[in-house]
Amino acid sequence: MDSLRSLLEDDEVRSISRRYLISNGFDGTLTCIGVVVGAYLSGVSDGITVFMIGIGAGVGLGTSGVWSVWEIERAEKQAEQLRIERSMLTDLDGTMVEQRRRSARAINAVASGIGPLIGIILPLLPFLAHDVLFSLLEATLVSIGIGVTVLFGFGAYLGSISKQNWIVAGIRMGLAGIVVAVLNLFVPS
Repeated sequence: MDSLRSLLEDDEVRSISRRYLISNGFDGTLTCIGVVVGAYLSGVSDGITVFMIGIGAGVGLGTSGVWSVWEIERAEKQAEQLRIERSMLTDLDGTMVEQRRRSARAINAVASGIGPLIGIILPLLPFLAHDVLFSLLEATLVSIGIGVTVLFGFGAYLGSISKQNWIVAGIRMGLAGIVVAVLNLFVPS
């Protein structure tokens, strides 16, 4: 547990994980907005179908996030270890250095997989209340609103850690969700 805590306190591990989480969360949210608008425009008639289609996209993007980052970070960490080994003239296999790099890779991969799940599951929630609280159009509009809010949150967070105006950064990210929703209006259904 101390090893995990130490890794989570490492600025490099946190920075890389944050990038993957937000980048893939951004992708997941935009994908979800595209899915819900496309489903509505295509005439999907019930919320649970939209929800299940979105969950399918979430499984794909989450798996992609974990798998790709696992492989990307494996290659990057191995290249880094080889550079260190050359400069130190020693083999680091089986050492704490190698174990720490492997654990950091796992943390990065998990963060990468969580991002799209956040970005997809939250905006899909209104479809679970279709015919109870919302019509399909209302669920779609609320879903877009939640998606834009998630994107705003990602942007605001990035703005705050980079000492930018968090509101402006949030608006810039949230705007992408509105753009995706509008662009989908022009896709033939």
